[in-house]
Amino acid sequence: MLDVTRLRVIDAVARHGSVTAAARELHYSQPSVTHHLARLEAETGARLLQRAGRGIRLTEAGRLLAARAAEIIGRIDAVDAELAAYVGLSAGRLRLAAFSSAIGSLVPGAVSALAGKHPGLEVSLIDTHPPEALELLRTGTIDVAIVFRYDETEPEPTGVRLHHLLDDPLYLLSKDQPATLAGLHDATWIAGCDRCRRHLISLCAAAGYEPRIGYTSDDMVVMQALVAAGLGVTTLPGLALRSHHVDGIIATELPGSLRHVYAATYGEPPDPPAITALLTALTEAAML
Repeated sequence: MLDVTRLRVIDAVARHGSVTAAARELHYSQPSVTHHLARLEAETGARLLQRAGRGIRLTEAGRLLAARAAEIIGRIDAVDAELAAYVGLSAGRLRLAAFSSAIGSLVPGAVSALAGKHPGLEVSLIDTHPPEALELLRTGTIDVAIVFRYDETEPEPTGVRLHHLLDDPLYLLSKDQPATLAGLHDATWIAGCDRCRRHLISLCAAAGYEPRIGYTSDDMVVMQALVAAGLGVTTLPGLALRSHHVDGIIATELPGSLRHVYAATYGEPPDPPAITALLTALTEAAML
C-alpha cells in the first residue's frame, strides 16, 4: 500500500522540480526526502526519477504518480476540513475559489454574512478562472468554486455539482454613444478570457461577421480603460460593471445574452454543514 507521507514527498518534488526545495517545504532533511523517494520506487516497482545534469526530473511513471498523489492529498485535506465542519460550525476552514468580478461583488457580502453567523469558520480565497477553479475543486484543493458559463460552454467534469446563483446580463461597452453588435463589424474589439472570447466570437458570428480583435485582457479595469480611451469596444457582464465602472463609457445591455453564475461543489450530496452554510450565504448575496 502506498504511504501518504511518500505521496506528499513526490507531489512536492513534482511541484518544485527539486529535492532541496521539496525538503524545505516539508521541513524534512534532504536525505530524508531522498530516502522516501527510494522507498516509493521500491514499493511501486517503477523508476520514478532520473538524473538531469545536477538535478533530477520525473519519469513518465513519476509524473503519473505525482499527478495522482496531488489528487489523493487534496481529497485527504478536504476530508480533514469536512470532519472539522461536522464537529460543528464553531470551527473549521473553508477554501473558496472564484473569478474576479464575483470576488468584487458577491464574495465580500457572503463571507461577511457567514462570519457574522459562524465566527469560528475560517475562509480562504483564490482568484482564478473557472477552468482552473474546477480543477482545484476536482483535486480537493478547494471546497467551493464560483464559476460562470455560457450556453455553449462545454459541460463540467464528472462529479461537479452546480448550484445556480444568478444569470448575469452581458453589456456592450462603447465610448460616447450606445452601440449595437450589428453596427460594430468594422470595430476593433477587446477580448477577455478564453471562455469570454469564445462567447464574443459566437455573438459576432450570429450578427454576421468575425470580430477584429486588437487587444486581449482579462482585467475588467484594463478593458474599460481601453474603451474609455477610444481604442476599441468590448462586452462585459453585469457583475464586472458592478465591481468597477469607468467614467466615459456607455454600457448597452445585449438582449438575451446571459452569463450563468454557479457555486460548484464536488462529490455526492449532502454537502458538509460548513459548505452548506457558505452556499446559503452566496445564494443570499446573489439576491441583493
